[in-house]
Parts: sequence; C-alpha cells; structure tokens
Amino acid sequence: MEILVIRHGQSEADLLDVHEGRADFPLTPFGELQAKKMAQYVGTHFPPDIILTSPLKRAKRTAELLNERIDCSLIEDKDLMEFNNGVLAGVPKKVAAKKYPLPVNGRPAHIPIQNGESELEFRYRAERVYSRVTTDYYQYRRIAIVSHGGFISNFLKACLSLPYNSDTVFSTGDTGMHLFEVKAGSKVMRFLNRQEHLLLL
Repeated sequence: MEILVIRHGQSEADLLDVHEGRADFPLTPFGELQAKKMAQYVGTHFPPDIILTSPLKRAKRTAELLNERIDCSLIEDKDLMEFNNGVLAGVPKKVAAKKYPLPVNGRPAHIPIQNGESELEFRYRAERVYSRVTTDYYQYRRIAIVSHGGFISNFLKACLSLPYNSDTVFSTGDTGMHLFEVKAGSKVMRFLNRQEHLLLL
C-alpha cells in the first residue's frame, strides 16, 4: 500500500503568531487556494482510494477540498489531530512565553503540558495510527492522511522506526506531501514535503 501524508493549508493562526495545536482555526482564503491546488495535483498524479483526516477545521477543510476532486470515502479520525498543547492553544506566543515558560532544562518527555499531552503520549498516538493504518486499511492501493505538521513528523518517525528522542524532524510546508510505500518486510520513501503544486501561487 501507499500512504500519502498531507499537511493542511495556511490557517488563520499562521497570521496571528499564536500557538495553534488544538486551537481550532480555519483556513485562510490563501490556505483554501493552496488546498485546491494540492487537490488538483493529487487528483492528477496520486489519487487515493480513501482519505483519513483530522477533525480540526484547517485539516478537515483541506481534506474536503481533496475529496471534492477525488470523490472517495472520507473518514474523520481524532487520533490525527495536532499535539494537544493544553493551556497554550490559541495563546499569543509572546504572552505564552511569560505566562507558561518552559522549565529551565525543558519539559521531560513523559510530563504532559498543563491540560495537554506529553511528547511520549504524542509519539505513542502516532505509533498507534501507523499500526492501525497499515493493518485496517492494507487492502487499499493508496490511502491519504490529512493532518498537521507536528503529527506528521511523529508519524514519519513511527514509519521509519526512529526512537522517540531522535533529533530528526520532518518539516512539512502548507499542503506539503510525503509519499511512502509499505511492502511486506520493507518501507520505501518516494518523496518528502513535495510542494510543486504551489509554484505558480
């Protein structure tokens, strides 16, 4: 099976300089345009048989625009949501730095942020999704997952069996796409963070 992982388009939070995470901001008009360009590109080159999406507005709308182009099953999955950043969600970054400063040596991976989740819990969630996708959806030729930058980075680490404390980060731009293939006994990365559909914007 092939797994096409897609990040949502530009959201309103990107323009407000706030911590997004679980804050549920919609796409901007430019984000809608990015998503439409992505949908056109994916529909032509890598049409999926099924789409799984985070229920947060920015991802769900991106997935809906892809589905309008593809017309396949669209399933919401809460496990695809971005990092649960608890008290930081929607808070301006300058305010958060004063009100909720990080501990001197950083927050240990097993300690959750207030009202949120820990880095270990976040990584475990990505591992759970990877296990479910490669088990429950293996009959599909290609599956698309529409999610968020932080989740996607953890999901790719899970795919590549990287340790939770790996310093590797997979960056994903607006509507950036990653494609990999899961075969019996092997995983093949086809491309990472492809955004050529945005070149003319």
